[in-house]
Amino acid sequence: MSTGRNSELIREYLVYLRVEKGLRPLTCEAYERDLLQFAYYLEGENALLMTARQREVAGFLEHLRTHSVESRSMARKLSCLRGFYKWLLLDKRIQHDPTVNLESPDAWKVLPKSLAPAEVNSMLERAAVAADHPEADAIALRDRAILELLYAGGLRVSELTGLCVSDLSLDAGRVLVRGKGDKERIVPLGALCVKAIGEYLERGRPALARNGRANQLFLSMRGKALSREWVWRLVKASDSHASPHKLRHSCATHMVEHGADLRTVQTFLGHADIATTQVYTHLVLGRLKAVHRMHHPRAKRVEE
Repeated sequence: MSTGRNSELIREYLVYLRVEKGLRPLTCEAYERDLLQFAYYLEGENALLMTARQREVAGFLEHLRTHSVESRSMARKLSCLRGFYKWLLLDKRIQHDPTVNLESPDAWKVLPKSLAPAEVNSMLERAAVAADHPEADAIALRDRAILELLYAGGLRVSELTGLCVSDLSLDAGRVLVRGKGDKERIVPLGALCVKAIGEYLERGRPALARNGRANQLFLSMRGKALSREWVWRLVKASDSHASPHKLRHSCATHMVEHGADLRTVQTFLGHADIATTQVYTHLVLGRLKAVHRMHHPRAKRVEE
């Protein structure tokens, strides 16, 4: 019923995007897929692209949600529809934009993937076994220290590769980290991390610092600073499911799960805006619900 009319309108919009907006073919193809998907949904609602109302757009988003489409993909599809209906509105083909006042799915509400505590412990224990071997070399000591620091401090990989020996205060159990925008923060370190770094400094790094003048904390076999790509490969080799950023998220997730408040985690991770840290909000709410069920008298009675 509506397939032909919808397809014709989509083709016309794609010509506009290529000619007037100069969008690349791959981008136009992505827009076409999103619009065709919406048009197909509208057919089930006996509606056309030209006559779609806000409730149809909202219904489409809900349809995507119930089919486990990620928030980021939903947000992209809504952005595509916004552009499409803005074009129709400016061309005076429609009188009202059905995407107005529709909130974009909040991509930050999707919790970044993290490792389970047991997975992290297993990875660190393997690194410790290699480093504690009687014939362990400087590389094994260095690699364990890197993995311990990524998880214990929740560091970004760029922050780790930028560390200098002078940034360490092992006696105080802390390290000075330079984050985005060269903003500095003090990050506390646990005993196991301090031990790993201390052993690397004592028995590992001297063998790597060939010229004796290198300032970087973590060095390659040639005595040069490690690249971010190299650290990424190290973590991946230690656990195929891991990455430096996933260790950072694991650090934050495990802290929140064990009672840390979001403001503390914000400071610890170096987030400029608390909104970035609020990705972990649902973990806090989950803990609150558990505490409520355990301690609130009315909650107990309902369960009983």
